[in-house]
Amino acid sequence: MAEPVRTLIRGTGLLGASIGLGLRAAGAEVWLSDPSPTAEAIAEDIGAGTRVRGEAPEVELVVVAAPPEVTARETAAALLQHPEAAVIDIASVKVQILAELLAAAADETNPLSREHLARYVGTHPMAGREKSGPVAARGELFTSMPWVICPAEDPDTGEQLSGPEAVETAAEMARILGASAHRMPAATHDESVALISHLPQIAASLVASRLQEAPVGALALSGNGLRDVTRIAASDPNLWVQILSANARPVVEILYGLREDVERLISTLEAPTAPGGHADIAQLIAEGNAGVVRIPGKHGAPPQSFAVLTVIVDDKPGQIAAVLNDVASVGVNVEDLRMEHSAGHQVGMVELSVLPGRRDELAQALRGMGWKVVLT
Repeated sequence: MAEPVRTLIRGTGLLGASIGLGLRAAGAEVWLSDPSPTAEAIAEDIGAGTRVRGEAPEVELVVVAAPPEVTARETAAALLQHPEAAVIDIASVKVQILAELLAAAADETNPLSREHLARYVGTHPMAGREKSGPVAARGELFTSMPWVICPAEDPDTGEQLSGPEAVETAAEMARILGASAHRMPAATHDESVALISHLPQIAASLVASRLQEAPVGALALSGNGLRDVTRIAASDPNLWVQILSANARPVVEILYGLREDVERLISTLEAPTAPGGHADIAQLIAEGNAGVVRIPGKHGAPPQSFAVLTVIVDDKPGQIAAVLNDVASVGVNVEDLRMEHSAGHQVGMVELSVLPGRRDELAQALRGMGWKVVLT
């Protein structure tokens, strides 16, 4: 793997600061720039890089980690200010940003030209957290996560505008940060994230919005199902205004299909005992089952079914660690882990997913160690 290059990060939010931390850990020289002096100072304090003081240093790579609504403007400025550097952006939408850059390059009054775009590559790291800002940054945020590389192309002619050196620089940075690089056209990217990222956000927010006036007694009954569905509803509204506005067309196409399914379900539930009603409900749930099994398994491998056993633990420090230590002593690998608390009882339920052939062996061993185990 090549050595990390001298890098300037324009934007020190969660992703920008996390990139800085990761590159610094790999031995890179990193400089930071942000319109917010506070965010810039925090990013420097946590070790993401060195703030630019005075004239910007000469660098080989500029990472534009700005909000989507200003990404094109920041990218154009970086291309002009750093004529020897590759410039990548990491915004979660790609078509609109490229369109804005092409429009600027076609404007005779603008110093940006199509030749400048040979050093530009659009990218999108598929990683994040519900928390935002540099205080939430983690150098390992991108480890084993997909990082999409979208070389700039003319949408009318198909001509690739991004030069091969810039594309390789972008892919190499992703690899240095522990991510897996995936190359695709900008339009394909936007259609993909509309389905696998933007739709879940909308669904989570819509479900969570139903909770605003919910009785406290009803919410007291909630478990992991509700928490799982609504977890990402805590995301930043300002950021999502920009994302959904910029990627509206692909999102709307998916919402049309979702609307058909919702209207179909409403029609069925208005008369659930009518002929075919039960079958229609079952069909809808079965279609969800079919979609779930298409989601890749861990490490991007084909999906695999695991057996689940639940260990009841006391709600006190050290219990989860003790369970996992005992599981390790049996020599069984935990493929996934979930934690749920029992309403009204001071106990927790640790759900362990293991290979089916090892479930009974593990359950017997844990019971022998004094744990209460429930097989599901």
